[in-house]
Amino acid sequence: MSYTEHEIIQAFSLYTELARESVAGEEAVKLYTSNDQIRSLLHKFASEVDCVIVRTSDELFLIPETQLSPFHVSNEWIKRNYLRSNAVNADIYLLYFCTIVLFGSFFDRYNSEEPTLQFISEADWLSEVHERINYLKSHDEELLIELELEFSYNWRAIIEKWEDMDDIKEEAKRQTGRTISRFSFIDTTKRFLLGEGLIQEIGNNEISLTEKAKTIIQRFFMDATYNNNIFEFIYAGEESTDADD
Repeated sequence: MSYTEHEIIQAFSLYTELARESVAGEEAVKLYTSNDQIRSLLHKFASEVDCVIVRTSDELFLIPETQLSPFHVSNEWIKRNYLRSNAVNADIYLLYFCTIVLFGSFFDRYNSEEPTLQFISEADWLSEVHERINYLKSHDEELLIELELEFSYNWRAIIEKWEDMDDIKEEAKRQTGRTISRFSFIDTTKRFLLGEGLIQEIGNNEISLTEKAKTIIQRFFMDATYNNNIFEFIYAGEESTDADD
C-alpha cells in the first residue's frame, strides 16, 4: 500500500497525540474510520511500540499490548503513585486481582460479551473479592504452586496479603503503622482505575465502567490468547456451585 505525504503527516500527527495523551477524540475517530491509509499507518506506528489502537464510538486509545512497550505501566510506577512506600510485589498482585474481579462482576464472570451490570458498590466489589479469595484458599498449597507456574500469578501471595488485612489482625499491628484495611485497598485500586480512565464514580460509593474499559475487556480480557484462561480459573468454583444449585 502506498501513502501520500499528506496521509503520512496526518497519521503521524494522530499517533503523536495518542502517544502524548493516550486518547484522541471524535475528529480522530472520524479520520481513523474514513481513511484506510491513515488507519493502516496508525496501526503500523502503534505496532512499532508494542501497542494497539482501540476505538470506541467517540474516542481512540493507544493501549500497550506487551510489557516491552514503552507505554506499559510498570509495577514500580504503580507502587510509586498509588501504593504505600513499603509496598511489595504482593500488593501489585492483589491490585490486579481486585481489578480482574471487578471486571468479572460487570461481565457476569466473563460468560457474557456485554456488561450485565450498570454499576456496582464498593462494598459489593469487596465482597466479590473476598469470595474469590476464599475460592483460591480451597486449593491445597501444592496445587496453588502448580497454578502459579501455569498462570504466572502468585496466588499464595494474594491470599496472604488479603488475610493480612483482616480487621482482627489489623488491631494487633496498628501501633506499627503498617496496617491497611481491605476496604482501603479496594479504594486504592479504585483510584488506580480512575487514573487509567477505566471506571467512573457515580455517587453513593458506586462505580461504573467507562467505554474504554468495556472495549478493552471485550477485545482482550475475553480472549484466551491474552488472558490465558485466567478468568475461567478464578470463577470456576462459582460456576460449579451454580450448577449444583
